[in-house]
Amino acid sequence: MTVDVLTFGCRLNAYESEVMRGHAQAAGLDDAIIVNTCAVTAEAERQARQAIRKARRARPSAQIIVTGCAAQIDPQGFAAMEEVSRVIGNDDKLKAARWSHLPDARVAVTDIMEVTETASHLTAGFEGKARAFIQVQNGCDHRCTFCIIPYGRGPARSVPIGAIVAETRLLVEQGFREIVMTGVDLTSYGPDLPGRLTLGQMTRRLLAAIPELERLRLSSLDPMEIDDDLWRLIADEPRLMPHLHLSLQAGDDMILKRMKRRHGRADAIAVCDRARALRPGIALGADLIAGFPTETDEMFRNGLDMIDECGLTWLHVFPYSARKGTPAARMPQLPMELRRARAAQLRAAGERRVAAFLQRQVGDEIAVLIEQPGQGRSEHYALVRLDGDAPIGGVLKARVVSTAGSQLYASPLEGGGV
Repeated sequence: MTVDVLTFGCRLNAYESEVMRGHAQAAGLDDAIIVNTCAVTAEAERQARQAIRKARRARPSAQIIVTGCAAQIDPQGFAAMEEVSRVIGNDDKLKAARWSHLPDARVAVTDIMEVTETASHLTAGFEGKARAFIQVQNGCDHRCTFCIIPYGRGPARSVPIGAIVAETRLLVEQGFREIVMTGVDLTSYGPDLPGRLTLGQMTRRLLAAIPELERLRLSSLDPMEIDDDLWRLIADEPRLMPHLHLSLQAGDDMILKRMKRRHGRADAIAVCDRARALRPGIALGADLIAGFPTETDEMFRNGLDMIDECGLTWLHVFPYSARKGTPAARMPQLPMELRRARAAQLRAAGERRVAAFLQRQVGDEIAVLIEQPGQGRSEHYALVRLDGDAPIGGVLKARVVSTAGSQLYASPLEGGGV
């Protein structure tokens, strides 16, 4: 039987799941299920536990190995589940030797705060995916009051640029035409490396080193850490896709202060205005938390209004989830029903923005990365439905003919292969 990997959470987890799949298969691991957990919300952790129980019912004889951020933070809690065979920590999970010699102990989790380096992990590709991810950074040195992730990922550390170039070149040679750079705190890339590179400097050198790389995306960016080189790339580099996702979290100054964020409301608006001025038509997404402790109606309204003021399009909205061990969990909590209601309002505002953004593209020519038959993503990361089929992983020129909800409908142009 093959090794199955169940992945929860972020793009970095998706990347690391493929690394683990490769290590486990190379080690000859058989009849195993790897569960790569997420700790960002209580719901993500609940879903992982539910998946573990379901996996055990489906495959009674399989070895179930649990890893990821939730397992790193609460290894004994997962080890206490009768369905779980082993718990492996976030550092060990990426080491090939760990999969060749699985520990005898039920729990093998080391102190993630002692980890000082992040190695590159070459992958031959991503099963069933049109794009590939590369990890360029791991860990976080910030201590936002709502976030438990630094305790699951450890301190910020960067992958040397030579390893990034080598992995990207391998993926391009494998036929991937779009690469996504990922990290826990992506914009903190570089100060721990010789020369103290910034994310923008590294990205510029990567694109220069691999001219055949056609499309590059960046995962979530801290708005206050976008460096000058990255701003120049946003303005002038067509291979950097016109789509930025910003870690904003809230739109009220008092809530941002209580979150211990490094920006204010005016900063967020200024960053979005600058991005649109440099790259007209750019799509701007954001992470937003609804119902943070002490959030009043007025504070929430400031966040809701910011969606329009920033011109946000693709939103990742989460009702606030108290995580044990974080300062925010000790603050006065809002009722969960109110958090969910506010999250629904934020999502509805985002949906209206998406509809307007897509409607403006009717009649435009776009380049679509084909993800599955008749479907792909535009440069702005819009979901596109196409007439006819095209090879998965290819890039096709098409003209937008209509929209529906959060989707574009487009017709391929004659000779539209890119």
